[in-house]
Amino acid sequence: MAVPLAEPGQRLLARVVDTLVVGVPVIVVVRELVSGHMVDVVAPPAVAGCMLLYEAVQLALWGRTLGKRFAGIEVVTALPAAEAGKADAEEASGAPMGGLGGIPVSVPGFVPVTAPPEAETASGGAAPHGGASEGAVPGEVEAGEVEAGEVEAGGHPGVLQCVLRAAVYSLPIAVRPIPVLGVLASVFWVVNAGVLFEGTRRQAVHDRLAGTLVVKRARRDSQGF
Repeated sequence: MAVPLAEPGQRLLARVVDTLVVGVPVIVVVRELVSGHMVDVVAPPAVAGCMLLYEAVQLALWGRTLGKRFAGIEVVTALPAAEAGKADAEEASGAPMGGLGGIPVSVPGFVPVTAPPEAETASGGAAPHGGASEGAVPGEVEAGEVEAGEVEAGGHPGVLQCVLRAAVYSLPIAVRPIPVLGVLASVFWVVNAGVLFEGTRRQAVHDRLAGTLVVKRARRDSQGF
């Protein structure tokens, strides 16, 4: 199923909301329990642990966090490129899907498309019921094509995918108090954001490792499904 990818601005908005929802209460509690320079040591690991649980649990249950709900996006499983490409190729070539003989079941009073090309061209008529014409460009997709900004995606990710995705993003927060690792964590977040713009699927590092995509959420309630 082709779905529209989430915009970078939507993802940023969702991340800001989630960070505020988790970070502010955790820091307030830490400040009540410890004081002085220990706040800077304890707060980052506490925020990282809570963020990991917060994100992993919600993604596993619903495919979206509070921030993603607010931004109108969700996390889904990314289909392997070979599988998505195969589906696109079958659609583009008009090859029968699932071995059903190429019957156009969507047309009322359909006739099975089994006539050889010679019979069609000899009669001087066009291919019946939306078949490819003589001058059609090979590989050209006329219907059901995946438009720019859309991808073939699966359902909600599994538990392990959700934990891995949340851990890759959250754990660098825990090492912020350590001088060298803190710098590396900052570099990671810059790279993580930049990778979104590499390729056509807008996958950050944590998406690529977990095999997920972030897409715009369909308004299922209003569409009745």
